[in-house]
Amino acid sequence: MAKSKEKQNGKKDKMKKATVGAGSGAAVAAATTVYADGTPLDRVQYLEAKLILKPDRFTSVQSFRDFGKVVQGTAKKLGVGFIEDREAGLRPEIREIIFGDTPDFRLYNNAFILRRRVSYVDGFPVGDPEIVFKFRHPDEQTATALDVRPKIAGKYRIKFKAEALPLKDQLGGYRLLYSHNCQFGLSQMHDADKASMATLVKVFPALAVIKKSDDERISLVNEGIVEEVLLPLGQLDFGKGVLAKCDIGLWRTRGEHKSLVGEFAFQVKFDRKEDVAEKPKKLCAQFYITLQQEVQDWLALGVTKTGMVYRLKGNEPQSHE
Repeated sequence: MAKSKEKQNGKKDKMKKATVGAGSGAAVAAATTVYADGTPLDRVQYLEAKLILKPDRFTSVQSFRDFGKVVQGTAKKLGVGFIEDREAGLRPEIREIIFGDTPDFRLYNNAFILRRRVSYVDGFPVGDPEIVFKFRHPDEQTATALDVRPKIAGKYRIKFKAEALPLKDQLGGYRLLYSHNCQFGLSQMHDADKASMATLVKVFPALAVIKKSDDERISLVNEGIVEEVLLPLGQLDFGKGVLAKCDIGLWRTRGEHKSLVGEFAFQVKFDRKEDVAEKPKKLCAQFYITLQQEVQDWLALGVTKTGMVYRLKGNEPQSHE
């Protein structure tokens, strides 16, 4: 959570040039402050709070807006400001998401996630497909130590998030997963065989620890192509410059249009978490816990969106989720 404005923060996101190879990160000692090449360790600069929701209530865009009214009501009750997004009255955004993994789900079972996301406008794909590689773990130090930088010639961005989720079996609290991400446009990766494990280890050296042979290939997880329907709701204002964009979305499979899971999320960007004032920090936590109570009939506890995709054919989520 930052004292500077959201708009300014967005402009400061670093687009880094990959001029050095990324180390595995797994061997970085907990006490060090740099990666193998001397680059300072990444630090958490985002808080993303998520509520995973049962999908059956989301049958139209109006159901998104109805949920948004509950969010606004909870914010008003707690003295949290709310600035409505003008796009909340428009059509939702549509994005296509796929996950890649080995047949035995070795990436996911070792806390790695690899996905591609494509945005659609008026039924047609637009922009450069986005590749996201992440290492997600409940221990911040472990997540920090793993170097996720890609070894590519093009530009990429690092995003290190603390992700808040409700407790797995009850309301009224939260747990944290630390998501250490890199993301880049597919055009920035020039390797021809992008499904080869040998290629992936070259691009993401952190994956070397799970590779069994150069002949391995990744494929679509559970043959699932996810369609994401996403509606921006607005911004939550927790005071002292702490603003959080919030949205509501639904994941469903393409083809069958089987609804998998819904999600409400809000995200704050900051420079250093230690600099965040105590009052907005407490208000943010209070809002998140109170909203759980307000929407308890909507909540799906103990799951994540990615976990639902991996569950399509029975693979149970691992402990890092």
